[in-house]
Amino acid sequence: MPRVAFIGLGRMGHGMAGRYLDAGFTVAVWNRSKAKAEDLIARGALWATSPEDAAIDADAVVTMVADDEASRAVWLTRDGAAATMKAGTLAIECSTVSYQHTLDMARELHSRGLIYIDCPVTGLPEAAAAGKLTLLVGADAADLDKARPFLAPIGSTIRHFGAVGTGTVFKLINNLIGAVQIASLAEGVAIAEQAGLDMQLVAEALATGAIASPQIIRHSKRMIDRDFSGASFTAALRHKDADYAVRLAETLLPGVPVSRAALAAYDKAKAHAPDGDEGRMIEIVSRPK
Repeated sequence: MPRVAFIGLGRMGHGMAGRYLDAGFTVAVWNRSKAKAEDLIARGALWATSPEDAAIDADAVVTMVADDEASRAVWLTRDGAAATMKAGTLAIECSTVSYQHTLDMARELHSRGLIYIDCPVTGLPEAAAAGKLTLLVGADAADLDKARPFLAPIGSTIRHFGAVGTGTVFKLINNLIGAVQIASLAEGVAIAEQAGLDMQLVAEALATGAIASPQIIRHSKRMIDRDFSGASFTAALRHKDADYAVRLAETLLPGVPVSRAALAAYDKAKAHAPDGDEGRMIEIVSRPK
């Protein structure tokens, strides 16, 4: 069976790595904390001592890490995956990183004879564990064809936006729009509360009315009930994605005031509870003056 190295076993990566085991692949895993790999090892995954170790003899290396810095570290440091990858091996970046980072990584890994594609994903952790993610791909068509057998276990939909970097561009747009929606939702909920509206009726109306979206449906009742249980996106991760998106936007457009405002809202959310659910933004907005 094909051999996959999977690097990064956070909320999304853990389920994604498990999907390769379910599909019968030989899977080597690495994570900063081995504890997160224990159940995967029990299912047959091979523990690697470093990204370099994981990548030995791999047909594809898949990464799911937090940001540009983490991505660079797992690919390009002395014990990074690229140190031992054979020419022609697929380097599949599922992390949400900056656009410039994808271009830099593609150039560096191509110079080493490797095939780099950016493949950020959308979907919650339960979708990752079920192989139901949507994959947002930037790659040459021939490279994508070679990668498809390694994408099939983790995603039910592939959206190919074009050359390397384009998948990341769309992912940043997607997550920026999400940041705008959640920041404005928190303000709307707080206004309704201060105005004395029936908040359960507000929750129903938000989730079924003209402005309903997956983000509004997911977060409106949670904000109203102040119930942030269950796996979700953290304020720090959304802030990082919004920051990358605004940086890209500022190279393309004369002004992005709405995007800047959302980023400013997430500056506060990150300071308030960086590792908490991003819906906790309501706690900041609803504070008395």
